[in-house]
Amino acid sequence: MRRMIATLAAALLLPGAAAASDEPAFPEWMAGAWSLAGEDGGWTEEFWSGPRGGIMLGASREGRGETLRTWEAIRIQRNEDGTLAYIPLPNGGAPIVFRLLRQDANSIEFANPAHDFPQRIRYWREGDRLHAEISLLDGSRAITWSYSPLGE
Repeated sequence: MRRMIATLAAALLLPGAAAASDEPAFPEWMAGAWSLAGEDGGWTEEFWSGPRGGIMLGASREGRGETLRTWEAIRIQRNEDGTLAYIPLPNGGAPIVFRLLRQDANSIEFANPAHDFPQRIRYWREGDRLHAEISLLDGSRAITWSYSPLGE
């Protein structure tokens, strides 16, 4: 009983202590260098830093043979309200903000219903594989990637 009272008193005396635990966690399980190779010579690579300073930095590129087709700089950042946002800059263009929709220990999903395509971006981890999917908000027109650690 004394321990519970001491814990409650500490939480009340430390401003923001209780709120900080309510903030969504960064998806640390995404960190690393990921790749997939298609049978047609196509390839996709995605790179993610671990979280630090309220941000995870990412980059991706996709091509065939030695030809680059698309690339983007990406970040997952903590907003002022404590939530997370996924912000890609496709081919170096303007940033697009996708807000956190849901997450659990091995998956995270972001959405932007006002964007044409994609409207939903989802990542999940199964063992040593990282999966990514983009789609419309209802899950239609889904495109999925299944990455292995780079070099495997």
